[in-house]
Amino acid sequence: MKNPVSGFSKLTKTEKINWLTTNYFEGNISAKNTLEQYWNTNLSLQKLHDDFIENTISNYYLPLGVAPNFLINDTLYTIPMVIEESSVVAAASNAAKFWLEKGGFKAEIISTTKNGQVHFNYFGNFNDLQTFFNETKPALISGIETLQTNMKKRGGGLIDITLVDSTKKLEGYYQLHCTFETLDAMGANFINSCLETIATIFESKTQEYTPFKISEKTPEIVMSILSNFVPECTVKASVSCPVESLTVGKISGQVFAEKLTRAVAIAKAEPRRAVTHNKGIMNGVDAVILATGNDFRAVEAGVHAFAAKNGNYSSLTHAAIENGIFTFWIELPLALGTVGGLTSLHPLVKFAFDLLQKPNAKELMKIVAVAGLAQNFAALKSLVTTGIQKGHMKMHLMNILNGLNATSTEKEQAIEHYKTNPVSHSNVVTFISNLRDIK
Repeated sequence: MKNPVSGFSKLTKTEKINWLTTNYFEGNISAKNTLEQYWNTNLSLQKLHDDFIENTISNYYLPLGVAPNFLINDTLYTIPMVIEESSVVAAASNAAKFWLEKGGFKAEIISTTKNGQVHFNYFGNFNDLQTFFNETKPALISGIETLQTNMKKRGGGLIDITLVDSTKKLEGYYQLHCTFETLDAMGANFINSCLETIATIFESKTQEYTPFKISEKTPEIVMSILSNFVPECTVKASVSCPVESLTVGKISGQVFAEKLTRAVAIAKAEPRRAVTHNKGIMNGVDAVILATGNDFRAVEAGVHAFAAKNGNYSSLTHAAIENGIFTFWIELPLALGTVGGLTSLHPLVKFAFDLLQKPNAKELMKIVAVAGLAQNFAALKSLVTTGIQKGHMKMHLMNILNGLNATSTEKEQAIEHYKTNPVSHSNVVTFISNLRDIK
């Protein structure tokens, strides 16, 4: 039975680690050593990392890789990707090279509006509420002027506030739906600050409104929060070429195009396939979002809601063959930032933005969407030709070998052996054991 701890957050990092070691590792010093070996020797850099979150005890490394040869709107990019999964960076690079010779990727911004809501209860007369809102709306807008000063200077800020009747979904439930333009900032803190101020003004005004007093039915604020569902903040990425340019090995371009188009159709029709299909897309999307210091959880939630916006969970990508031309495209909701948060603090995030030639938020949206499209194309290309495991298990083999502490010579022999043999953990263990027995 572990003992609870009081005042843990006030302990120093070393004291936190000592407490963990004593209470969860039976005093085993190796646990402490594991944590400390990941500390950065640059003390100021380590202090920066310590301050990113609460109760920091160490750094958790993920690989930062790059995928070159991405031609996007006639500009060549090398895309940074942070991910732990084998074959993702290789697949993205493969797709980039495949399309480089066919005109590259095209990307365009569809819209950039973000939103948030003040959620409240009201069980009175709707006409009274509508009239109150119409009369109060100017005060709600003017009440956040000081919060908007810098954002408006840059051309952003609140766009509109509307009253939304959601009582068909939930009795007595209404929203103040607020739309914003936040430009190069993701805008979460700005939006939430505006919403909370709007809610405070709205609530104070309700106390003065005579019809509410007479009916004794007054709106009650429940919460104020931005939404990560941003279907009005979207980007489209696409590739296109004549079908005869799609020849893959012994498979003709026409056959390959038909197979890939059919694979997308299956993901549109079958949610069980669509989930895995879209997960592959997010391998590329999340890897770039992590590398650029953005919130991949927010993007994941919004993207999957977007995939189900028509009532059925479906493919995020689309494919068509028309008049001998194959087209493959994606539309994604992406609320991203290139200023604020970790984008200006984390040295590797700064490196990533420099590598991407210092994109603004719209340009980053395009790059991220292309990474998702490329990842999906590479996965589908494998699925309808050689199968997904050939490339994936080639990368997985190295993880197994590292887990077995294989030497360079053993790795070379294993790689050669598994060019023509199926990879499994047990097979590799046996192969390496046999090599060592021979010695």
